[in-house]
Amino acid sequence: EVQLVESGGGLVQAGGSLRLSCAASGFTFGDYAIAWFRQAPGKKREGVSCISSGDGSIRYADSVKGRFTMSADNAKNTVYLQMNSLKPEDTAVYYCAKDVLCTLVPGTYDYWGQGTQVTVSS
Repeated sequence: EVQLVESGGGLVQAGGSLRLSCAASGFTFGDYAIAWFRQAPGKKREGVSCISSGDGSIRYADSVKGRFTMSADNAKNTVYLQMNSLKPEDTAVYYCAKDVLCTLVPGTYDYWGQGTQVTVSS
């Protein structure tokens, strides 16, 4: 019943922007932390950002701070990731996931979306 569906990935030039969406269903959206992770081929899955269920506070990985912005529309059960000033090293499959607490540790999340590919060319 729980579903997380990412969309919005694509191919973009370095310095460009993309906006990812994560549509959630099958659970009470506002009761859980939602996070964005990414994984490039041959690399570990790393946390990008997450939003807390309680106060809505957001945390970011240092690698994306100042360039990426996470937001949530609770009425639409959707989380967004606005990615600006994209770099080739941002190339990865981007996933959204849910947890009880807002962390950037992938092992703490119990449900994951299928991922959406982001490719940044130089």
